[in-house]
Amino acid sequence: MRQRIATGNLPVGASLPSEARLCLEFGASRGPVRQALATLRAERVIGGGRGKPPVVRAQPMAQSFEVFRSFSSWARLLGREAGQRTLEVARRPAGNVAADALGLDPGEPVVELLRLRLLDGEPVMVERTTFVEPVGRLLFDFDPDSGSLFGYLTGEGVDLTVARHVFDAIAADATDAELLDVPLGAPLLRERRRTTSAAGEPREWSDDRYRPDLVTFAVDNGQAPARPALLRMEVA
Repeated sequence: MRQRIATGNLPVGASLPSEARLCLEFGASRGPVRQALATLRAERVIGGGRGKPPVVRAQPMAQSFEVFRSFSSWARLLGREAGQRTLEVARRPAGNVAADALGLDPGEPVVELLRLRLLDGEPVMVERTTFVEPVGRLLFDFDPDSGSLFGYLTGEGVDLTVARHVFDAIAADATDAELLDVPLGAPLLRERRRTTSAAGEPREWSDDRYRPDLVTFAVDNGQAPARPALLRMEVA
């Protein structure tokens, strides 16, 4: 049901089938059906209750922080099709910002990637990623248009265990505006990410810029000391 909502087969405002129809369709008893509906209500995907039929809410779909670093995995769990168009993969001297993030001296070799990321064919994010050279050079044997960089690199044995994310807003530059089809200077959501190994060795630095009308972020937390904050990325 979550996938049907995410793909638009059940649009915002649409009523869900009755419990009886869901039981018949999925061959389930009323208990599991009611639990599923309760889960969707808790996630604020559907509304209704107290005698009213459940309807699809105008709320974005969310995914947990565990899949946040992989755009492809996040899209797949949403039931959406991830896509990408690679503009550049190049080995070049590190600039000051990337060098500082990766613990390098300016001018040391790194591998830079520029990609446009798509959801169901629609441009949603510009990805500017810099890898330390021993990791980045693996990409020259990989087609970046074929899927997840993180999936490929971890499959090659690269440790990408820890990431720190910083979020802010930024005005679209000329490249952003052209690729995302927004006006020059339009506000974008920016995520800057530094990824390291479990031992703290820098691996990747990324500057990703999202269209805020299509993707948003949310943080769930609680007062219990043992409960960590949960970051969610959402499709508007």
